[in-house]
Amino acid sequence: MRMGSCLAVVLSLGSGAAAAVPPLTIEGLLAEGWEIAGYASGYDNRTSLFLFRHPGVDGLVQCGVLFDVMRSPRTLVNCYELK
Repeated sequence: MRMGSCLAVVLSLGSGAAAAVPPLTIEGLLAEGWEIAGYASGYDNRTSLFLFRHPGVDGLVQCGVLFDVMRSPRTLVNCYELK
């Protein structure tokens, strides 16, 4: 019982901290001076990966873009830091 309640507290703290950070967007990265360092297209022509670098930052950001006509919104973007 104690182990379950401790796990619940840890998970709730982790989700609250993640919610406080705004998600990365391609528009935001470009506005902050990030540059496209690489690009790859998926085999199905619906997915693409963009790699961003910033001259003053030791790390990269990768954004995956999916275009799906069956969803709304049709374009889904997921950006995350690579360290």
